Amino acid sequence: MTNLDRVALEIKDVGLYNLILQDVERVLGKKRLTKEEIKDALLAHPEIYEEYKQTNVEYNLSNIHLKNINLENLKGECKDKALKVNQNLDTIREIEKYTLDFEHSSVLVIIFSVEFFVLFSVQYFIVLLSLKAYQWYIYGVFALSIVAAWLYAKKEKKKYKILSEKFYKLYDETLLLIDELESKRCIKKEDLWITESDEHI
Repeated sequence: MTNLDRVALEIKDVGLYNLILQDVERVLGKKRLTKEEIKDALLAHPEIYEEYKQTNVEYNLSNIHLKNINLENLKGECKDKALKVNQNLDTIREIEKYTLDFEHSSVLVIIFSVEFFVLFSVQYFIVLLSLKAYQWYIYGVFALSIVAAWLYAKKEKKKYKILSEKFYKLYDETLLLIDELESKRCIKKEDLWITESDEHI
């Protein structure tokens, strides 16, 4: 569901992907690459393609380069399957962020930031406010916050795993439905491609 022509063009022209462009230049051993050369490199080196997709998810950009199917001129089974495709596309766009490794997610960064703030507050209360008599109570609160953060992280990690599995299941199902619709001449997949991102304009 990712348009390789668009991917190659974005890597070539959009600053967000400069590091990926450098990887492509390194593997091809040359600079000033054409869109076709970048596209060939992505096919030959899937790890670079994965790096592109990972970058998008980290920046809340979608790797789903298909728009929803226009249902106006469809009837019967074609319309039913197209509606299912649209529902699946909406869902996978919404949960795509959960395909990111939990260890690289913003949730973990937030948890660590909160814990750092709590630790700073503990030190502030004990040292600056001269509350040494209550230091064990204060450290107890800090210990409880660590336990709460650990439990929350565990819960979020499980959520990431469940939604990531759901994403890939729906992704495969949607591709099959699109192929079926195209084989029955209900739609043309090429008409569904989103060729450029508004975020990069």
